[in-house]
This record gives sequence, structure tokens and C-alpha cells, in this order.
Amino acid sequence: MLRARTVSVMVRASVRALLPLIAAIAVAACAGQNAALYRPSAEDLSVQAPDSFLVDIETSEGTMTLKIRRHWSPQAVDRVWHLMDHDFYAGARIYRMVDGFVAQWGYSGDPARDSVWRANPLDDEPVVGSNVRGTVSFARAGPRTRTFQLYINLADNQRLDGLSSGGVVGYPPIGEIQVGQEIPAGFYGAYADQTPSQDSIRIQGNEYLRREYPQLDSIISTRIRGSWR
Repeated sequence: MLRARTVSVMVRASVRALLPLIAAIAVAACAGQNAALYRPSAEDLSVQAPDSFLVDIETSEGTMTLKIRRHWSPQAVDRVWHLMDHDFYAGARIYRMVDGFVAQWGYSGDPARDSVWRANPLDDEPVVGSNVRGTVSFARAGPRTRTFQLYINLADNQRLDGLSSGGVVGYPPIGEIQVGQEIPAGFYGAYADQTPSQDSIRIQGNEYLRREYPQLDSIISTRIRGSWR
């Protein structure tokens, strides 16, 4: 029978033996996080995008190419340039699909990652472009609420150009689909009458969406393929 002291010594020795492994796992976990997404610097938050750029968005329905135009909404485009360049949206679900209106996404699926950017909202900007079919805009719900959520116009929705939300007028587009305009129409839309709870997405991320809305389409990756200054 082992005495308590002997057991205690053995436990401490076992823990010491495991410390290098624990440290290695911790380092690997930190290395696996993109600091530009989880711990953005002041430079990351103020990065300026090119005048325009092309980005391939690979989805579960195929790849579409967007042309993003900075003069339409400079702060919003600067944000999208940074997020898409670092693949923030990889794994994001197209959680709101309203046939003939919009397809919306934004939550990365990782609540920790989302919280970083929700704490850094963008200032409001005037509408320059128009919410016609195939354009992409930031969703918002009042003053300084643009963070990372985007939507694609599935129809000509010019009424959104002047629609007031919480005292802020209009939803400024940031660009348009140049290739693959037919792809968003194929996103799964049978959940239109039971749109996922955004509160649940914020707390549980993709765990909630996989469990309750398993057929949602998703973004696989984003890749910037060209830019103009």
C-alpha cells in the first residue's frame, strides 16, 4: 500500500513530466490563431484597402468573384479588405436567405473571433452605390453597428438606399458580384420562416447552427486575386 506522501511525490513527478507537452500544446494553439483576427493591432484596425480589388469567395454552392470599390464606402471596404485577406469568413454560414431579397452572412462561427470585431464597429457612411441585384452591403441596425455582417442583394432593392434604421439612413454597398451572380440564388432557403437566433449564434457559433440548421450553406474561403491603387 502506498503512503500519501509517496503518492503525492508520484503525482508531482507525473505533472512535471507532462509540462513540456502541455506547453507545446499551448504554443500550438496560439500559433493556430491568426493574430490579425484575434488580436488586431492599431495598424490592422486602420489598414487602408486599395481603390478596388477582386476577391474570390468559395462557397458550398460554388465560387463567386466580387469587385469591391473603396470610394463607395471607404471604412467598410478597409474592414472587408482586412477580414477577407485573413480569411475571417472561412466557415461562416449563410444564415439568412430570403428568396427575392437578400442572402446574409457574417458570423465566422467562432464567438471569440466575432467578439473582437463586434467591439470595433465602423463609423456610419453615406450611401454612394445602390442596392441593385448582385451588390454587396454591410448589414446594420442603427448608429455605428457595422462590424462584419454582409448581405448580397438577390433583387433590385434600391429602397434600402434611403431606408432609415435607428436614425441612420441607407445601407451603403461596397461592391458587386462580377462572376457567379447566379450562385447566391442557390443558397439553402427553406429556413426563411425560422431564421436562426443571432443571440444564439453570438454565444454558441457554428455549434448551434450545425445542430439546429444543418443544411445552411457556408463560405469555405476568401482569396484576394487582384487590386488597383
